[in-house]
Amino acid sequence: MARVRYARSPRESEDARNARREKDEGFVRLLVGRYETDPEALAAVVPRPLEAAPENEVEIVVATVGEGALQRGSALIGVRVDYDGTAGVMPLSMPCDDAAAVAEARERFGEPRKQGTVDLVVDGDGVSASVTRRDVLFLRLGGRRREDLDRGAWASTSFSFKAFPAVDPTRDFDHDPQLVRSDWRFEPTTAVRLDGGIELWDSPFDPIADLPVRRLVELRFGEGRYARSARVVRPVPGDWLWPFLHQRDDAPGSEGVEV
Repeated sequence: MARVRYARSPRESEDARNARREKDEGFVRLLVGRYETDPEALAAVVPRPLEAAPENEVEIVVATVGEGALQRGSALIGVRVDYDGTAGVMPLSMPCDDAAAVAEARERFGEPRKQGTVDLVVDGDGVSASVTRRDVLFLRLGGRRREDLDRGAWASTSFSFKAFPAVDPTRDFDHDPQLVRSDWRFEPTTAVRLDGGIELWDSPFDPIADLPVRRLVELRFGEGRYARSARVVRPVPGDWLWPFLHQRDDAPGSEGVEV
């Protein structure tokens, strides 16, 4: 008899389903920052059917997920949006230092994850984070403890587009992209507000600096457990997404649009 490992046994298939569910919850450290930016720049990066939220804010979440040898660093840099009466964030860039996590997030949720270096350091009352990709440091944020926050749950929503680039080069997509909604719930054991700041540097691979920091809105840090649930909300016409799809795969030669 011989074994063929490209096929799973029924037991392995069920174990894999259970393991995927377990990945959607666990221990996390979060550094969350929000800042106001130029409304014209923010509106220019939001595809329909999402709408730029009126507060004109960019949200940044830098996290270490898991514990011990399984710990990985990840970041979300996105813009605040509204969809059908629900406020959320649409990620523009999601660096992560784990290649398997990058692949799964892109294939499963349509998130614009890319492999990079994400550092989050807690040193006494200070918390700092930085994000680097392709040897370019483009984001740093952090500060020192100002006050403790209530330990009530943090809830948030994100929207991403699960796209299917066409096999036929004369078409954009094989079929319509899907709008995916993810709901996050974080139960902190530690929650603090920080005094600090957010710094951006230009990068041709992650041009977040095109959304400049005009006013810091919030900086907070927490430790605890998180859970995530997600669902497909609706199909989206490919023409709505096509002008924005390039950046998830790096487009250093993009000339962009004037705002």
